[in-house]
Amino acid sequence: MKVSDLVKELELTVFCGEENLDAVVKGGYTSDLLSDVMGHMEEGMLWITMQTHQNIVAVSTLKDAAAVLIVNGASPDEETLQKGIEEGVPLLGTPLSAFVVSGKIYQLLQNG
Repeated sequence: MKVSDLVKELELTVFCGEENLDAVVKGGYTSDLLSDVMGHMEEGMLWITMQTHQNIVAVSTLKDAAAVLIVNGASPDEETLQKGIEEGVPLLGTPLSAFVVSGKIYQLLQNG
């Protein structure tokens, strides 16, 4: 399943990185602790977090994440958005909680 498929299925907001929505999502990783993500998230995963600061772009680039999904209706701050644009990282948003959206993504990945 591609990032664009998740955007469509879950009606996600695309803040930036539209040019890379064709990336294949190999799984998901839900965490707000950057060191946890750096130590455990695998390449091609969708990172689900409530963090909005620019370090999420650096970590997602380092780990080659398919995209970053910001939960609870939060938006990336201006510095984060600019960094995401520069790096081509898809930054997505949802009003759903991390728990709910993680479950929905799990189901979609299992069925699709």
